[in-house]
Amino acid sequence: MRKIAIVGAGQSGLQLALALLARGYQVTLATNRDAEQIRTGKVMSSQCMFNASLQIERDLGLNWWEASCPPVEGIGLAVPHPDVPGRKLIDWSARLTHPAQSVDQRVKMSAWLEAVVERGADVRICDVGVPEMEELAKSHDLVLLAAGKGEIVNQLGRDAERSPFDKPQRALALTYVKGMTPSTPYSRVRFNLIPGVGEYFVFPALTTTGPCEIMVFEGIPGGPLDCWGNVKTPEQHLETSLAFLRQYLPWEAERCANVELTDPNGVLSGRFAPTVRNPYFRLPSGKTVFGMADAIVVNDPITGQGSNNAAKCTKVYLDAILERNSAAFSEDWMQQTFERYWSYAQAVVKWTNSMLTPPPPHILELLGAAGQFPSLASTIADGFDDPRMFSPWWFDPAACMALINEHAARAA
Repeated sequence: MRKIAIVGAGQSGLQLALALLARGYQVTLATNRDAEQIRTGKVMSSQCMFNASLQIERDLGLNWWEASCPPVEGIGLAVPHPDVPGRKLIDWSARLTHPAQSVDQRVKMSAWLEAVVERGADVRICDVGVPEMEELAKSHDLVLLAAGKGEIVNQLGRDAERSPFDKPQRALALTYVKGMTPSTPYSRVRFNLIPGVGEYFVFPALTTTGPCEIMVFEGIPGGPLDCWGNVKTPEQHLETSLAFLRQYLPWEAERCANVELTDPNGVLSGRFAPTVRNPYFRLPSGKTVFGMADAIVVNDPITGQGSNNAAKCTKVYLDAILERNSAAFSEDWMQQTFERYWSYAQAVVKWTNSMLTPPPPHILELLGAAGQFPSLASTIADGFDDPRMFSPWWFDPAACMALINEHAARAA
């Protein structure tokens, strides 16, 4: 059977490794941390996975936390009133057709990595650079780069035509907490948009210590939410989080009267530029390495699509590998496989990037109308599961007005 090497032990790398092992492929997986180091390390993301992505896990038999993970049952949006402190200009929520879930990647990736070992893969704990890639390429039919960070990812090169931003658009921070007052009448992603400042959203999840809530802060660079540079301790991180809510979002601060960190490693801050990279690169030997998921398309987390993209990319790549049978994994095949994934991912990139710029008038009108027409709010909420649904009306004012009028007529 064919030998495939995967560099990176995140959502895509581990999911693909387990799927290939189940089909009899020989798999080598290289990562810089073992399962215990992942489990006891810092949080890695604010993953919220919607139904289509969860179904990919179910189909592979990897939905191990379905019963224990708190559901995310809806999406809500609030915009503070610019002239009346403590009041909301926009405030609505809608149930998702199918619940979403968020499992701390420390929980999921450590368990999946242990399963990769148990199921017979050659797991190598090491830092991977060009020499290690060369070694893998000599002995494997295909080498996949599934790591979203590190120097090796830069080998792929930025696709300037598909990457409108060349610098970070948000200062990012995560705070994992327990003790938050639950949302009623159903759990949801509570998205707060503060014009000129940034965004805050929060949703239930499962972490290493049990159920929790993940607080996500997205600050416009140079603004009041770009405030994490001097935070040195987890306790300071939590207090900075709460101080921001008290000042800008008092309705969210009210839910936090009794919160505490889930664990000292339940905080994270940083920033990165949303980037689309070239799908493959050549090693000095002439061998080719094929990128996947975050290695080739990394979005700002403002729309919560990272883990969803990774799962969907894995499905495309798995199908393409299986269809290849014994034929060589050529550069043409790599380009075609990437374009199959891009046919979906480009909609995510376009929508996510639009959220990083000031909203045009038709979007403000759309978000306001969703508060009047529940069916419109539901349409927006379900778009998180498949962002292709947002075209054309998210981007075209005339199509947007037609959609609003359609839901207004339905409500009447």
